[in-house]
Amino acid sequence: MRPLITTIREKDEVAGFLAWPGDFDLDRGDHIEEVHLASGAVLEGFAGDGAGGTYFFCGDGGEERPVLYADSEGGAALVALGLPELLRLLLVAPWWRDCRAFTAEESAESAAGYLEDMPDLAVRRDRAAAALGLDLPTEAEVLARLRKVATEVGKGFVLVFTPENEPYDLLIKG
Repeated sequence: MRPLITTIREKDEVAGFLAWPGDFDLDRGDHIEEVHLASGAVLEGFAGDGAGGTYFFCGDGGEERPVLYADSEGGAALVALGLPELLRLLLVAPWWRDCRAFTAEESAESAAGYLEDMPDLAVRRDRAAAALGLDLPTEAEVLARLRKVATEVGKGFVLVFTPENEPYDLLIKG
């Protein structure tokens, strides 16, 4: 199977959708602070957002590795178990950072703003998903999965600010 990162880099429409509204850019993988995982596992920055946040692969392996997101304000959370899961989140609910309560109402309110700015969001999302070979879950499913990954599986993925040996705050609380 072709690496998803390669597909993103080669398909302008996919990269464009992930850049906006997904706020995900493969050219922003350098985190502004020196960090490590408390477990000592490998941490590899591979993408970022416009506000200084970074997506990291955790552990050894390829695109199937867990993905941790760290914002520029000292918050971090495990957001996906592999790149395909992260891409589904970014495609279905690019406003996930605004959904701290994980309710349908909160998500609908955030989505409304995106749809106002981009009325063809669903069409563009579906074309990007097809190019990536991904089936898309519902918005409720993707947000429920994010919450579960962050609050249950994510307990074992503590990001530490290396110079002060201080853990980042939990970005998503259970």
